[in-house]
Amino acid sequence: MEAEMRRRAEIIKDVAQAISPVNEGGPHPGRYKGSWEVDSTTRGGRRRDRAVAYVRNTAYYARWVEYGTEKVPAHHVLLRAAQMGGPNQ
Repeated sequence: MEAEMRRRAEIIKDVAQAISPVNEGGPHPGRYKGSWEVDSTTRGGRRRDRAVAYVRNTAYYARWVEYGTEKVPAHHVLLRAAQMGGPNQ
C-alpha cells in the first residue's frame, strides 16, 4: 500500500514541478520548481496504522507562492497538481 501511495504522490509531484512558476529575475530562479519532494510511511493516520505519502515544497517561500500575498497572486500549484494528477492516475 505504501508503494501505491508513493506512486500517486510522485505523479502529483511531477505535475507540480511542470506547472511551478519560475521568477527569472529573482535571486534564486528555479529554486521553487526544484524543491518538490515526496515522503511516505506506513505509520500515518490518526492511529498510526495507515500508509500515507506527502508531497511538499521545501523552499521557505512555498506557502506564499501557493496562497499568495497582498502583492503576489496565489498560484495554487499543489492544489492544481493534486486535481490534475489525482487518484485516477
